[in-house]
Amino acid sequence: MTEYQINLNGEQVKELLVNDEGLKGLVETVLNQVLKDQLTEQIGATRYERSDKRSSYRNGFRPRTITCRVGKLTLRVPQTRDGGFSTDMFRRYQRSEQALVLAMMEMVLKGVSTRKVSAVTEKLCGESFSKSTVSRLCAELDVRMRAWNKRPLGDMSYPFLIIDALVIKVRRDGAVRSTSALIATGVSEEGHREILGLRLGDSESQATWDDMFTWLKERGLSGVDFVVSDAHKGMLKAINRRFQGVMWQRCQVHLTRNVLGRTPRHLRGIMAKGLKRIFRADAAAQARAAFEELVENLAGKAERAVEVLENGLDDSLTVLALPEKYRRRLRTTNMAERLNDEVRRREKVIRIFPNEASAQRLIGALLAEQHEVWFTGKRYFDMTEYFEWKEAREEKQTGKLIKIG
Repeated sequence: MTEYQINLNGEQVKELLVNDEGLKGLVETVLNQVLKDQLTEQIGATRYERSDKRSSYRNGFRPRTITCRVGKLTLRVPQTRDGGFSTDMFRRYQRSEQALVLAMMEMVLKGVSTRKVSAVTEKLCGESFSKSTVSRLCAELDVRMRAWNKRPLGDMSYPFLIIDALVIKVRRDGAVRSTSALIATGVSEEGHREILGLRLGDSESQATWDDMFTWLKERGLSGVDFVVSDAHKGMLKAINRRFQGVMWQRCQVHLTRNVLGRTPRHLRGIMAKGLKRIFRADAAAQARAAFEELVENLAGKAERAVEVLENGLDDSLTVLALPEKYRRRLRTTNMAERLNDEVRRREKVIRIFPNEASAQRLIGALLAEQHEVWFTGKRYFDMTEYFEWKEAREEKQTGKLIKIG
């Protein structure tokens, strides 16, 4: 990893401590020094250095302005005589930051914000924006978000699919309406996590999820063997229709919340310990034994909670059919929940999205960034053992069919 030497003078440090503009100046200084160092790396020589590795010569600077949370920054982008200098600093400039600023600006322009929101917008942007500027920036970001969200998926199969939704508030048809943001995450045959897509819907109905799954399949989603989700009825009906024959894992965290929510307060400690023993079991028989022990300990007590647990037990233990190394990460929708937390952190700033396009833009930008981190990072799983297990399982099932025939 490249290391950069950042130098600050005493006046800059003083400004950082006593002046609101200090942080802005610090960020400008750091980024400008990074740009200079990147130029040195690319041309292979420092200023005035004689070197056989030199590939070009410096040719001054050009100004480049970006807007971020600390204000409007003016950067000095180095130039070379052959025009060959390139940097990913601006290409990788946080899309979610742009989306957050745009959503806030839209609220001001559409007259749906308070004085507080207007003040925050000024704080974020460092300047006022015209309606035409907002429209242009929105259009540019929307093109990128649509391209990412509609990208073909057919080059890869996705054995593991994790699906979840969160409810946001969007202004539509003159009223604030609850809207579901449906998010699908997959683990590819190569073991990488990918965010497969985002859709907005009026509710988590069967029709909404059915449209979501149909859309994913039209884009090339295939090879799904194992689905993890909560037990929303509409979602389950759509899964059964669009992914017939797959294994379904009911999220153990959601089931735990449902059970504890129906458990009398003074019995929740006993119930929580019993649930841990059940969900930490190494085999279905062991989990069943822990369940029977818990039922015996709560005989005649917490009957509603026990009933909920019994009804969801088998579906919450589906993961035990997989090789052990895959179980911990696929027993819950925690992967999706962490994504939701990131969206919530930004959504709390917006509170009410001015329209669906703004919601799609902000959430999509966040998801696209996380997708890039996952896709270019370490593999989530080594899938070798899974495919060996799957092949052995299919051979066993084929042998049974031949024997029966």
